[in-house]
Amino acid sequence: MILRLASLVLAFAASQAVARAQVAPVVPLGAAIQSQMNAAGGAPAPGAMLAPGAAPQPQAGAKDKPKRKPLALDARVIPLGGALKTPEAWQAYKARFVTENGRVIDTGNGMISHSEGQGYAMLLAVAANDRATFDRLWGWTRANLMVRDDQLVAWRWEPTRRPAVADINNASDGDLLIAWALAEAGEFWGEVALRAGGRRIAVEVGRKLVVARTKLGALLLPAVAGFSGEERADGPVVNPSYWVFPAFARLTLVAPEVDWNGVVQSGLDVLRAARFGASALPAEWVSLKDGVAKPADGFPAQFGYNAVRIPLYLAWAGVGERDHYDPFVAWARTGRPSVVELASGAQAGALGEGGYASVGALALCAAEGVAMPADTAFARAPEHYYPATLRLLAVVAAQMRYPTCLRG
Repeated sequence: MILRLASLVLAFAASQAVARAQVAPVVPLGAAIQSQMNAAGGAPAPGAMLAPGAAPQPQAGAKDKPKRKPLALDARVIPLGGALKTPEAWQAYKARFVTENGRVIDTGNGMISHSEGQGYAMLLAVAANDRATFDRLWGWTRANLMVRDDQLVAWRWEPTRRPAVADINNASDGDLLIAWALAEAGEFWGEVALRAGGRRIAVEVGRKLVVARTKLGALLLPAVAGFSGEERADGPVVNPSYWVFPAFARLTLVAPEVDWNGVVQSGLDVLRAARFGASALPAEWVSLKDGVAKPADGFPAQFGYNAVRIPLYLAWAGVGERDHYDPFVAWARTGRPSVVELASGAQAGALGEGGYASVGALALCAAEGVAMPADTAFARAPEHYYPATLRLLAVVAAQMRYPTCLRG
């Protein structure tokens, strides 16, 4: 799921011949929910890329189609503590993926652990009001992943290697998830030390990973090493799924001096710019060299395992406009979540485990008011760590912001 960050500064493949999109101008986010767009239907030609911020041109007869309802997003600032209303789902998840000493096991990726997984589980423990498990998760993370000479978190821990942390580069999504979890935990349980821990990480993210002087404003780099314009010929390179939108409003609890609103806006603008092919979906890794968006060199030009988190984060935060959601809604409506080759629009592999469909169900719920399946909270068959995590996060997001979309 996560590409090995250490290899990103090495040789890159030749640039792919992909059409380019100009970066959209920054539009103020607003105090709560942005004004919504009623975009007409119509698909671009295969292989074409939409201009940023532009709605598809209507096809013949489009004027006769009924107007779509505005989005009814919930962008209130809502604490995470105790938000999970199905504690049995957390207990099942914890039993399968969290060890007694607080390590989260990625069962689909060689039983490794990583900062992302620790952060997700810490968030879920806060949502489930499980202080004992949270403390174990945070304790293991500090002891095993906080081995850098700054306040950021090494991204990968391998049980079969010595040292287990062979690559001390960080991953900004993991840093954000852990900082967010600590901020929520500190507020919910009244622990100053937890808030202080979240602050140390969040401030370091702002200092080392938020690059303000770009054509999109405050861009979020995926890691300290390997992605800047100085390090890559096609840099800066970003990963749109690293914008953990629901974290930013809550990180003001511990690091108000960081321009989190600017980071939100740049993430929304990146999603507008990075619309590739007939699907108008974003690539996993996007070059923004000279303010032009294209799939980054050396990475598959795909909407894949990382990118499926984007609609989860958008809906959980309650931000964005209809055109931000439309490509993900179309992807979800297929009923068979898959990796998508952006140049051709072809499916490059089914995402068969049900947790992936839960993210699509949340997107349909937030954007179209479609009720989520009754069994969303529980898998019909055992799932690996990643889809199981997506499932439970989608449930928490729905319970916090869209409870009417949950049946039963």
